[in-house]
Amino acid sequence: MKRFLAGLSGFLCSLLMFGCNQHGRPIEDFGIEKLTKGVSTEADVRQAMGEPEMVWNEPSGARTFEYPKGPEGHRTWMVELDAGGIMRDYRQTLTDENFARVQAGMTRDDVRRLLGKPGSIATFPLKNEEVWDWRYFSGSATERFFHVHFDRDSGKVVRMSSSDPVKG
Repeated sequence: MKRFLAGLSGFLCSLLMFGCNQHGRPIEDFGIEKLTKGVSTEADVRQAMGEPEMVWNEPSGARTFEYPKGPEGHRTWMVELDAGGIMRDYRQTLTDENFARVQAGMTRDDVRRLLGKPGSIATFPLKNEEVWDWRYFSGSATERFFHVHFDRDSGKVVRMSSSDPVKG
């Protein structure tokens, strides 16, 4: 049965022209599957993923490339390169575990560095808030939004919230 399902998944990928990984599952983020930790170079990362939205420079000479797939996408990739330009790691930032790391008092830069570029930003003058939103999957397939509320004057996080997408 497992073989049948794997074959069916591979067939559907071909039929629907999705890219698939080696297990026949559709790839939602083309490029990341082409990279190998400890082997891929900066040039490999740029060729596979394109130009990063943001480059975070570390004091050690290492860099982190940010690849947000929003506003409609559900993932943001952070790709870490060492000082020599070799990819050390990559991670998907839009997870429940990572959202739990956002704390009141963090700055906009702190949040951007942790989660990547928000899918949208809204201003609420009467509440003196700026709210950043990210679309993500909670669990394997439940679509949600994560919101970070900043005080407009201080630029610091005052609270976090989440919501389900409006259907219909």
